[in-house]
Amino acid sequence: MLTREDNEFLTSTRAGTPMGDLLREYWMPAVRSAALEADGAPKRVRLLGENYVAFRSTDGRVGFFDEGCPHRCTSLALARNEDNALTCIFHGWKIDVSGKVVEVPSEPPERRTEFAAKVRVRHYPVREAGLMVWVYLGKRADPPPFPMFEYNNLPAGHVHVRRAMLHYNWVQGLEAHIDSSHLGILHSGFIKTGTQSSPRDLMMSAANTGPRFEFDITPYGIREGALRDQGNGTMYARIRQIVLPFFTFIPANVNFPCSARATIPIDDEWDAEWYIIYDPKAPLTEQAIATAMWNTSGDLDNFASNLGGFDDMWKQDRRSMKEGHWSGLGRNIPFEDFTVEESMGPKTDRTREYLGSSDTILIRARRLLMEAARAYAAGKPAPWQENIDYNQVRALAIDFPVERDWRSLDVLNAFARA
Repeated sequence: MLTREDNEFLTSTRAGTPMGDLLREYWMPAVRSAALEADGAPKRVRLLGENYVAFRSTDGRVGFFDEGCPHRCTSLALARNEDNALTCIFHGWKIDVSGKVVEVPSEPPERRTEFAAKVRVRHYPVREAGLMVWVYLGKRADPPPFPMFEYNNLPAGHVHVRRAMLHYNWVQGLEAHIDSSHLGILHSGFIKTGTQSSPRDLMMSAANTGPRFEFDITPYGIREGALRDQGNGTMYARIRQIVLPFFTFIPANVNFPCSARATIPIDDEWDAEWYIIYDPKAPLTEQAIATAMWNTSGDLDNFASNLGGFDDMWKQDRRSMKEGHWSGLGRNIPFEDFTVEESMGPKTDRTREYLGSSDTILIRARRLLMEAARAYAAGKPAPWQENIDYNQVRALAIDFPVERDWRSLDVLNAFARA
């Protein structure tokens, strides 16, 4: 368990908090690229407790500013988007895509140019990759290396991206993705149908719900092996990659698309869960995409808008529980994760936890995050950014002889040979 002080330290992401200041030093997904249309409506974006606006200019570039107009703080999500700029509807102040104020019609004509040159607009570096617009909110004049993950290098047809907006703290979202021991229990109701996942992956996890965990600290975070002895001379391993602070790569069989998650704080009580599926070898099939969206709201910007909540107990079906579905949350696998995390409350009280050996990965991840935030607050550089080949980060679920070390497995070639 954590102390109350450490729990607050870990989960608080507002500007000026140690964790909030650290997290701003990393590139993060902010909005789907397709959600921004040239000269279309700007989009409000809330990240780490602050409000921003994103828009696509006439020539296709993306601007990312503080939401409030620098004049009177009117929301620029209401602004006119034209001529490669946003124009506030209140007093007509016009800000070009680079963040420069170019028109202030509310000022006397003879002083407009001089006045506009003095106005400062907080705007932020952006990159488009993997069907997402990424933003850097930190203090560096030159942004840190961009995480060019494998899916950020693929053609659009090889990648599918969707986002869910959940009512819980970002650490709860991250911990759901790195907790391998729940897979064969919480999601066991899907074993019979095989829906949304490799049936064998689920079956192996359910057959042994207490795997042995081994992990290595890496330049990007943690590589974990969840190991299950099959009793026939082979070991089943789920090799997970955790790229701190935001990203988790979920193990899958080589015959299935790859899967990644990004857990991005909206504020201290809301979390944006980005789900990315991708196939390095071929375009994703319509079936793969339909399976990913099965029983969701269908809204790519919030595919969990139909999740429910305490009022309807997240639409849990007690009859289906009696008929064999373990959780009674039979709509899809992500909704099971979202439900149990939301049920903990917006910010779970970790002083009340009773952790076991299967929670070692959670303990280690929490420790690394808090150590990093304290070190950054003391003036040291943000970790997990230098000398990383992001394109080599991939997860895998695989069988191998028990005498081998899972660390020796060539994950990328395993996919290439499939």
